[in-house]
Amino acid sequence: MTNDTIGLAEARRIIDAAQGKAEELGQPQNVAVVDAGGNLVAHIRMDGGWIGSVDISINKAWTARAFDTETSALGENSQPGEQFYGIAASNDGRVMIFAGGIPLQRGGQVIGAIGVSGGTGKQDQAVAEAGAAAL
Repeated sequence: MTNDTIGLAEARRIIDAAQGKAEELGQPQNVAVVDAGGNLVAHIRMDGGWIGSVDISINKAWTARAFDTETSALGENSQPGEQFYGIAASNDGRVMIFAGGIPLQRGGQVIGAIGVSGGTGKQDQAVAEAGAAAL
């Protein structure tokens, strides 16, 4: 693994931390980690996690990396009248504009991202933040 991307060992550590937070909240989640190129490195669907959230978690991670911004911030800026209104229709609808996607940085450089889905926006964000903090 190079220093400019997320490898499997780091992805597992990030996912373990996120899963711990999800268990603390009592909310089964899907957690995805992508590398610097936006490619999936690892994903889990916790027991009881929604099947429909598998794609959402992966796409939240991809979105956070594709735009190097948290998906919650992108969501705020994509409301009617805002500068990114309509962005969710880009990239074949892959762009996620709600909480739970966070870019992962090392030395000020984005090296990947985490995406979480399966709870409320606040839960998804809290779980993603716990995972990101493990980096």
